[in-house]
Amino acid sequence: MNDNVEKVDETKKDKSKFNWVSERSSCSLPKVFQTLRLQVEEDVKTRNALRPKNSPYEFSVSEKDSDFSVLLVTKDARKTVTFSLAEHGILVRGDSGNQMFEVSLAFSDEGECQLIVNEKRVESWQVRRMALEELLFQGH
Repeated sequence: MNDNVEKVDETKKDKSKFNWVSERSSCSLPKVFQTLRLQVEEDVKTRNALRPKNSPYEFSVSEKDSDFSVLLVTKDARKTVTFSLAEHGILVRGDSGNQMFEVSLAFSDEGECQLIVNEKRVESWQVRRMALEELLFQGH
């Protein structure tokens, strides 16, 4: 029983030392956008590694201004998904420039940086899946 009391005390101590200012600072659109970019690059590396030998298609990441895009290049076609840092969110657009969705941020009462899409809290991997699943796996 004493163990539980000690654990509760430790939890209280940890929360009292919680540096909300640093955590809130890291929950900014530019920082989350940069993290997302690095994660997308890893996703593309992983997906390219899963292709069969002599595949007629390849995925890559390109950067233009403050945007980055994931490209699918085949001998006949070229498709892209573009991520853009905007004033109030991260915009994700498909091939024709049509917006697929927007990611906004919220800093919760629990001290967590939350990604919000269509008023729903999502994880970073879910954002990447929503943006890239069709591009990375359509017909391949």
